[in-house]
Amino acid sequence: MNQEENIQQEENKVRKIIHIDMDAFFASVEQRDFPELKGKAIVVGSPSLRGVIAAASYEARKFGVRSAMPSQTALKKCPQLIFQNHRFDVYKAVSKQVMDILHDYTDLVEPLSIDEAFLDVTTNKKNLRSATLIAQEIRQRIKEETQLTASAGISVNKFVAKIASDQNKPDGVFVIKPNEVVPFIEKLPIKEFFGVGKKTAEKMNKLGIYTGKDLQAWSLNGLVRSFGKVGNFFYSISRGVDDRPVRPNRTRKSVGIENTFYEDLNTDEERLEQLNVLIDGLWNRSARRDIYGRTLTLKVKFSDFIQQTHSKTLLNKLTLKDEIASIAKQLMQEVKFDKKVRLMGLSISNLEGEETNSQPVQLTIDFD
Repeated sequence: MNQEENIQQEENKVRKIIHIDMDAFFASVEQRDFPELKGKAIVVGSPSLRGVIAAASYEARKFGVRSAMPSQTALKKCPQLIFQNHRFDVYKAVSKQVMDILHDYTDLVEPLSIDEAFLDVTTNKKNLRSATLIAQEIRQRIKEETQLTASAGISVNKFVAKIASDQNKPDGVFVIKPNEVVPFIEKLPIKEFFGVGKKTAEKMNKLGIYTGKDLQAWSLNGLVRSFGKVGNFFYSISRGVDDRPVRPNRTRKSVGIENTFYEDLNTDEERLEQLNVLIDGLWNRSARRDIYGRTLTLKVKFSDFIQQTHSKTLLNKLTLKDEIASIAKQLMQEVKFDKKVRLMGLSISNLEGEETNSQPVQLTIDFD
């Protein structure tokens, strides 16, 4: 039986899906390798004026520090914050250890990024009937082999398993059984739905949608009218339905980041500041997922929703942050800024490298 036939067969069963998520991965690796950092509020990133946090330890999170937060904002929240430089080679090596462990249980492993993955263990290499037992074994092996902890969510589909893995962090397991799926979703705040961004949650709140039960009360037509095609997705997940199979080896075409601004940008200084935020974010995503390409694209959307895109393609892959920054600023000079800016985005495409053909697609859906 080939892989596609195996996937189709699994779709026809009540599936057993596990979501494994390493706890504060980058920061935990730093605390493991530098014992003097254990128990302290640390982040991975640069403390510079334009720096962005790539990861925060749980001690730092208690102060409200989060990944993707500007470093200066993080320092205001936690003045004693300790900054550690990126060590992506180390993180990738540890990630490979973890993924090798997962593949000991099933070939149906779909990484979302360097530190998390879905597994379909409906049928598994150990012939174990209990997905909970498999998750416990995996977590124990991760702890023994990497000295790091992981949390696990277990349920009947990817959407619910992903949410479950956040319920008992760090170093925890949470199971949502088939008969518990709908009652769990009914009580779940809409802002905690995997795939619902902050702005979409705000829009839903304005429409009186605060929980999964509120979302269930809407008809399919009503959701499509209010949210477009993605209304179909909202209708299904509010009922605990997610038929997406766990698919390994999906090809990624690009990696990118974009920000819609609460207030439109009107000055060169504002635009440059936001471009630097995008550069940091794109570099973190590219290096975190080991994805590099030859084409950099800048997208600018103005206050009247007219959009401009400018790209540059190189002979070699963009593997250095300084290269991305230099080209991004060149592309910025090509844009005619005669109106205020409501959105800017930066992406890398024309992906190359040994890992590109097997690089998973990031499943987080940003509907904003």
